[in-house]
Amino acid sequence: MTDRTPPRSRTPGIWPRPPLTRGSPRIKRINKVRLYRPAAGDPDAYPRLGPALSRPIRWDIIAEQYDQMIKYATAIRAGTASTEAILRRFTRVNAIHPTYQAMIEVGRAQRTIFVARYLRDRDLQREINEGLNVVESWNRANSVISYGKGGDIATNRRDEQELSVLCLRVLQAALVYINTLMVQDVLADDEWAAQLTDADRRGLTPLFWTHVTPYGEVKLDMSSRLSLRI
Repeated sequence: MTDRTPPRSRTPGIWPRPPLTRGSPRIKRINKVRLYRPAAGDPDAYPRLGPALSRPIRWDIIAEQYDQMIKYATAIRAGTASTEAILRRFTRVNAIHPTYQAMIEVGRAQRTIFVARYLRDRDLQREINEGLNVVESWNRANSVISYGKGGDIATNRRDEQELSVLCLRVLQAALVYINTLMVQDVLADDEWAAQLTDADRRGLTPLFWTHVTPYGEVKLDMSSRLSLRI
């Protein structure tokens, strides 16, 4: 008989190392996050995390519902069932569905692993913060480009919503393209290029908009081009 038990439940006390590509959020109020023990019977294993530790992960529930979790995950990935439909099935009755309960336990384990890695790995903290800074910078740029009505799409018509989003994407692409050419033009100067350190080059980004005039009258001269090298 094939052992279908998850590897983690067969080897208590060993925490797997999930790849970073599974998602690396920045957790707000990380000092309030509750962590879960990998196994019972060893309360003094992590003395520095003692105040944040809660009960052990219930690996037995995960092992019992492993096949069902894989079935639902495969259905969502294949598109044969929507996440909303599965959640409705889980929450249809007052009692917690055993598969849903197992998924919650898996989530608790993954969050504990991630928070532990985040607390000890300074490079991971910098990588997450840098990535989120890019996203936040892009969101601020969108507020400059699409400033009408606070950036809200004030229509319920699908075709008008799609048109607004597509227009915003065109403006985004044009802004990034022009900014990239401007930065490239400056770096083509050997004197400027020699002054940049490796840290300066890592900080280069096409997401800037201080040279953009979002308000007022704009006159286009279609007979001339920007003096940028392509």
